[in-house]
Amino acid sequence: MHIHILGICGTFMGGIAVLARQLGHQVSGSDAHVYPPMSTQLRGQGIELMEGYDPAHLDPAPDCVVIGNALSRGNPAVEYVLNRGLPYTSGPAFLSEYLLRDRWVLAVSGTHGKTTTTSMLAWILEYAGLSPGFLVGGVPQNFDISARLGGGVTHGSRHDALFFVVEADEYDSAFFDKRSKFVHYRPRTLIMNNLEFDHADIFADLAAIQRQFHHLVRTVPGNGLIIAPAHDVAMAEVLKQGCWSTVEHFDETANQGWNTRNAQADGGAFDVYWRDDLMGRVTWPLLGRHNVLNALAAIAAARHAGVPPKHAIAALAEFRGVKRRMEQRAQIDGITVYDDFAHHPTAITTTLQGLRQNIKGNGYAGSQRIIAVLEPRSSTMRMGVHQHTLAPSLALADHVVLYQPADIGWDVAAVATTLGPQAQVFDTVPAIVAHLAQIAQSGDHIIIMSNGGFDGIHQRLIEALRPPWMAEVPETQEQISGQTSGGTPAR
Repeated sequence: MHIHILGICGTFMGGIAVLARQLGHQVSGSDAHVYPPMSTQLRGQGIELMEGYDPAHLDPAPDCVVIGNALSRGNPAVEYVLNRGLPYTSGPAFLSEYLLRDRWVLAVSGTHGKTTTTSMLAWILEYAGLSPGFLVGGVPQNFDISARLGGGVTHGSRHDALFFVVEADEYDSAFFDKRSKFVHYRPRTLIMNNLEFDHADIFADLAAIQRQFHHLVRTVPGNGLIIAPAHDVAMAEVLKQGCWSTVEHFDETANQGWNTRNAQADGGAFDVYWRDDLMGRVTWPLLGRHNVLNALAAIAAARHAGVPPKHAIAALAEFRGVKRRMEQRAQIDGITVYDDFAHHPTAITTTLQGLRQNIKGNGYAGSQRIIAVLEPRSSTMRMGVHQHTLAPSLALADHVVLYQPADIGWDVAAVATTLGPQAQVFDTVPAIVAHLAQIAQSGDHIIIMSNGGFDGIHQRLIEALRPPWMAEVPETQEQISGQTSGGTPAR
């Protein structure tokens, strides 16, 4: 079957393309922005890519057109599909129909932590020899690819079980299907990490998001498992609307379900308990309370698939994190540069808390600074929904650099005013790089926070910080450090 994907270079749709190719289909695709690394990954899979949305890309007609949720009415390719009556579907619906219905689906949902927890869970199953398929909204560094089909195993009474781990996003499916993507997945094992208001471009309020989460709860079978936080009020309200499956809770302190004890302040090590029974101790390179909770949820989900907690704990010791989740990009003259996929004040807070605790725990309190650099790029941030909570979320940084895009409707300087002299605002990336290069000193941790490319600021900064004597070295030590470090992945 020939499948053509509109919006193929997005992380999710690119993953769909890879999976469709591995299923044996002929795959092509169009996008407004065809460039590395996604274009390289897709072409390496034998997928034909086309720039733009020319209707000619759909002639001869493919057997099915998969339309990404970034496209809407008025797009020339969309109008051609509708006018010619070509068969079409959404990415989540394609995934459900052609892949998930014959698999044990483990879905990871929630406002924060989806990508990291999905990656943890996929790695735990891989470590246990279960060869899971997966689709992640990022690149797990244990796999270096965002999606794969996976294989079958014989696992106790579950003969030739096919496990598939999917990041279950609450964003809408397509212009013709405004339900959340995750409604299509029908998981047997469901993690619901947490719930806050986000995606203000498609949801009017928290209640609208909760309604979609309850649609998801309704799809979990009675013999399935839901894993939920013990003290998340918004998520508890979802479950109170009706639940027909077993629920296991997790929290750092509650001893009724999955919990932790004897944890390091930075989250780098902690004991895992099921109720009052010690399962083992996690020691790993990740930091932050949020990642401790992510780990508990992943361990619980893996146990439902048949992986003993002690094996899951051993797997997490070798978990290398996810690209763009506090990924260490470089270390130059004692200055460490991180890339973090920040999209919400809560995520910013937990990321900074984890790093601050790590600095204190290593005895560097007062001698190492945290410099946070933020691009307000998510739709919710650009709409100004978080403008009053951004300053408190950044308060743990010693110095804050804020980017003021020309095309958002609120003044970022108001956040800087609230933070005081530790914060500055710039309206160009070169100005930010010049400022950072001027103030950075040995021991600094510079965290670039954006859910986009930020105009290549990471490499620009690395080049600006690099001493002249390193300029002629093709593969410098700081580049190697950035590629191999497990870093401190956030969310």
